[in-house]
Amino acid sequence: MSFNEIDRAQVLAEALPYIQKFTGKTIVVKYGGNAMVSEELRHAVISDLILLSLVGIRVVVVHGGGPEITAMLDKVGKQSRFVDGLRYTDQETMEIVQQVLCGQVNKDLVATMNRLGGRAIGLCGLDGGMLQARRLDEKYGLVGEVTKVDAAPAADALSAGYIPVVATVALGTDGESAYNVNADTAAARLAVALEAEKLLLLTDVRGLLRDPADESTLIPELQLSSVPALAREGVISGGMLPKVDCCVDAVRSGVKSATILDGRVPHSILMELLTDAGVGTMLKN
Repeated sequence: MSFNEIDRAQVLAEALPYIQKFTGKTIVVKYGGNAMVSEELRHAVISDLILLSLVGIRVVVVHGGGPEITAMLDKVGKQSRFVDGLRYTDQETMEIVQQVLCGQVNKDLVATMNRLGGRAIGLCGLDGGMLQARRLDEKYGLVGEVTKVDAAPAADALSAGYIPVVATVALGTDGESAYNVNADTAAARLAVALEAEKLLLLTDVRGLLRDPADESTLIPELQLSSVPALAREGVISGGMLPKVDCCVDAVRSGVKSATILDGRVPHSILMELLTDAGVGTMLKN
């Protein structure tokens, strides 16, 4: 037997206790960023999710689709506009957001999963009132703040053996409009409602770095009690602040752990869940 074959066997043996730990448990994965855009990474992520499902882990996928929304707005000649880093969403933009997220992106993901041997079913926050929201602030237009989660549609899909794939358009409770909601926040809130074991946020960075310019300064594990000091020191800043806040809220509300994960690394989900090393930054109590 070659070293390579022994190496593979050891990897499988190492995965066994993790498979036993997570079998029957719910994992919520927020899927986005470069891992959605690159075809190679897309297939790696989807094959990871299917493998987890096949070994008995209850997988829920929550996705955004910023690049696809921007591309469709460009196609119809409408300029994307951002306020405080959030997409300004007027009525016309909201119609495109709903079409792109709940239609094109969601169904493409579901189709790819099913072609590769998974059992996926597409949902959006409007279905069964799964994600409910009110307007965040007039200055952002139809951008919503999630106020309530009814996880029944996702839970029912899991019980039937499906991987629910959830688009982050929410039911407006303060008017007739649907709302565009942040996918990280939606994933965190859904993880809490499903009493998930773990929340994974796929991003385009290694995780939380002590020095943003040096990837070797990754903080692999973080206690919630350490977060305020790191925020004061500026270690947690910019776009990482809302991601860390989502993880903190999820863990405080009962999710066992939450990991900010580098979606640029092929099979980072399997490495995080099924190996001793793990990757990214894991937050826990």
